[in-house]
Amino acid sequence: MKKYLYLTLIGLLWGAQFVFMRQAVAHISDVWVAAGRAITGALTLWLLCALFRLQSKARFWPIYALIALVDATLPFLMLAWAQKQVDSSISAVIMGMIPLLTLLFAPMVIGERLRPIALVSVLVGFGGIWVLFAPQFMGSTHSEARFWPLFVTLISAGCYALGMLLVKRFARESPLLIARNILTCAAVELTIVALIKAPALTMPSMDALVPLLMLGILSTGLGYFVFMALIARSGPTFASMSNYLVPVIGFLLGGWLLNERPPHTTAWALLLILLAIALNQWGRKVKRSVSM
Repeated sequence: MKKYLYLTLIGLLWGAQFVFMRQAVAHISDVWVAAGRAITGALTLWLLCALFRLQSKARFWPIYALIALVDATLPFLMLAWAQKQVDSSISAVIMGMIPLLTLLFAPMVIGERLRPIALVSVLVGFGGIWVLFAPQFMGSTHSEARFWPLFVTLISAGCYALGMLLVKRFARESPLLIARNILTCAAVELTIVALIKAPALTMPSMDALVPLLMLGILSTGLGYFVFMALIARSGPTFASMSNYLVPVIGFLLGGWLLNERPPHTTAWALLLILLAIALNQWGRKVKRSVSM
């Protein structure tokens, strides 16, 4: 029963990040939202690692800095910029592509063969993206202006997918320590970017500070911790079911908390992406049963 509570909590924490970010970028510069998220998330994980007496035996900071650039710095910046112009519910749906993009990049990064069923699932997922993007090609000025934020959101999903594969290939420590070190490097990188691009930072109001702290502490720091705890308790296969929950919860929270009314194509895109994820997981189960 506890594993389902963990799974639900991950869905809520990671699904809510799009709402928190949408609220934060309405009041704070997007680069400082990205930096603040990384800083508070890293501090949260340092505290949790200290609480559980976790220490790095080897510190490969140059490798962590490279992974952080792909897995946190770039996507945090791109998402913060895009969410100034795109509904949180739409961003959540696009982020559902992360496991499918991971399948697509795996042969290039870790040498994992792309199975036929995996290729089909990726194509179905991109079908969902096409359904979501199609209205942006219909010619109206408003729709055309929204294409680039949607595209940047998809690129950020690709960064997350590539970052996870880089972690799998190069990182050799406890998953919680890996998450802490990556966020620490991202916090340094993003603070430098923010100081260069927007040095005149004024003290944000509570309306801006609260969602930023929630984004960093809950969705980023605590979210990583709960996900790693679930993997330790129930294994990565069960933990991967969060791929279903995050886009669905993000989509629902955007409508409920922010009163968003995304185009009806968003729901169809969500269904296609979830179908693609389910198709790939079914293919993995069939492969395991055949090899037993």
